[in-house]
Parts: sequence; C-alpha cells; structure tokens
Amino acid sequence: MVSRAERGILADWWFTVDKLLLIAFLALIFSGIVLSLAASPAVAERIGIADTYYFVKRHAVFCVPAIVLLIGVSFMDPRTVRRFALALFVIGIVLLIATLFIGPEVKGSRRWLNIAGISVQPSEFVKPAFTVLCAFLFAENLRRPEVPGRLLSFMLLGMVVALLVAQPDFGQTVLVSTVWGGLLFMAGMSWVLIASVGIAGVVGIVGAYFSIDHVRSRIDRFLDPESGDTFQVDAAIDSVIRGGWLGRGPGEGTVKRILPDSHTDFVFAVAAEEFGIVLCLGLVALFAFIVLRGLAHAARESDGYVRLATSGLVMLFGLQSCINMAVSLHLMPSKGMTLPFISYGGSSLMAAALSMGMVLALTRRRANQTRYVAPLGFEPVMAARGAA
Repeated sequence: MVSRAERGILADWWFTVDKLLLIAFLALIFSGIVLSLAASPAVAERIGIADTYYFVKRHAVFCVPAIVLLIGVSFMDPRTVRRFALALFVIGIVLLIATLFIGPEVKGSRRWLNIAGISVQPSEFVKPAFTVLCAFLFAENLRRPEVPGRLLSFMLLGMVVALLVAQPDFGQTVLVSTVWGGLLFMAGMSWVLIASVGIAGVVGIVGAYFSIDHVRSRIDRFLDPESGDTFQVDAAIDSVIRGGWLGRGPGEGTVKRILPDSHTDFVFAVAAEEFGIVLCLGLVALFAFIVLRGLAHAARESDGYVRLATSGLVMLFGLQSCINMAVSLHLMPSKGMTLPFISYGGSSLMAAALSMGMVLALTRRRANQTRYVAPLGFEPVMAARGAA
C-alpha cells in the first residue's frame, strides 16, 4: 500500500489519478485478451498458421507494453502531454509520408510500415497527437484572440486529411475530421463557422462518393445490399442473431470460422455470438462510462487546454468504438476500424493505451487546479492556468 504521508512521485500519482477510469481501461484490456482467445484461433487455422494461438499470444504480449505505456503516460503533467503530443505528431507525419512511398500495399491501400520487423500503422498515433495539439490551439485562441489558433488547427487538419486520403483511409479521415469539428464546437465558435464546416464535410463526402469507386461501393452496399458483396456484414449479423441474449458459450461460435476479420474489425460480432447480447451491452456500458466520466472531468476543468484536450481524446475514443460496433450491426457503411483495446493489432492497442494514458494524465487532481461548473467551450473569468 502507498501511504498518504509519502511525497514521492508514485504516491502523488496514486492519490491523484482517476482510479475508476484506470480500472475501466484495464478491464477493457483484459476483455480484449479473452475475446482474442475466442476469435483469433479460427483465423489462424483458416489461413494456415501452424500455431493456433499465434494471434492470442501476440495480443497478450502487446498488452504488457500497452499497460506500461498507459500508466507511464499518466504520470505526465498537462504541459508535458502537450510537448509529447507535438513530438509524436511530427514523427507520425513523417511516417505517414514514408508510408505512401515504402509501405506495402494491402487491399489497395498503403497504411502500414515495417519497422524492425513490426508492422506499424502511423495514423493510429497521429490521431491522439492531432487532437491534443488542436485542443491547445483552440484554447490559446480563446485565451489570446490574437493567436491564430483556428487557422493553425485547420492547417493541421488539412495536412492530416491529405495524407490519409492519399493512402487512402477514408474511415480515419472521417473520424479525425469529426473530432476536429467537435473541438471547434466546444471551443465556442460561431454557429456560422460551425455550419460552414458541416456543409464542407457533407460536400466532401458527396464528392468522395461520386469520384472514388471504393467509397461509392461501400455506401451503395450499405444502402442496397444487393448491389455488391456484403458477406462480412451478413456473417456478423448472423453471429449476433445466433448468440441471442446469453451466447452459445466460449469457443462454441461457428460464424467466426468463415468471417475473415473476426479478430479485428468484427470482434464485436464474435463477442455477441459466444457471450451474448448481455456481454455486448456490458462492453457498451464500459465504453460509455469512460466517455461520460472523461467529459465530466472536462466540464469541471478551468484550464481551457485541459478541458478541450480531455474532451477531444474521449470523443476520439468513443467515436471509434461506436463506428466499429455500428459496422458490425450494419448501422453504417463498413469502415475497417478497430475496437479500442479489444481488436487484435499492436498499433491499435498501443495507440489506445497512449491516448487514454493522456486522459489519465489530464484528469489527475493537481495542487493548483481550480474547478468550476460551466458550459463547455466558455472560458471562466479567471485566466486559465497552465495553458502557456
């Protein structure tokens, strides 16, 4: 046990970190191992890997550094989080550019780099860094109107979107743009500007539909299943139906044996078949708890940068979770997006741990912290501390 009389770094961390959020993150990581054990052996058998538990072992191995990263990043103070995000963003942008030239092409896209024998998806790490930097720029613009925070954040958005579209990765493009729009709204911008951004987003989606075959195909298949191959979505829906309320039992699922991405994009469907809708509702409740608790912290925060960064990170986390689960339930077009902490994938797991480590760091109680209750996006009368 850590004594309150101690004044060391570990003691300070223990008594200031949000323990409920920490427990929720660890619960999701543990759930990811269990669901990887349920979903991935069938994939290994289908593609001919001798070790049936190859993906399970790799996922479990990645969980160890993910937990270390989650806790390690949570020791940072808000200023260090911002500086770390800047360094991560610069490195991520360089890797995104490199991906376009030397990344292997998989299913028509270049999204991965092979670094020291490990496949890395740079966009996963750019997302949280981009969110924190934009939060800081919006907060600085609120604190000092002469700072062109909105313009700079828009330039960052344009840079990230251009690189993502070039891969192409339209799912991540929509996610990043939505988070940026949410931060713009929470920063208290005029309705005219917010409406303009919304219209621009709609125009972008319509333009992508008419100019890019890949986007048009996915939307058409969502609106009219007869227009193309909907095998994965149909199999996912079948998994949910077969599972019922309580599921068929661990290891008893059958649809996962024919579902190509059952351990990644459609792991939620496997959870529904083997453990039932009750477990899926529990996962949804856990994701919702994290988002709502993060937003509750943000609503009481007097520092504009911390408020917006916390809100943006949990919004990024919540939206990605919703997209993955909605695709599995055929509530939106297929996006190829992982379920944070649950889906197999080292980049996704490490990026989620890093992002939520930032949330733990930003929501820690600080000695000079001032709390207030006010609508998000409005600065308190007092100057926001720590934004500089």
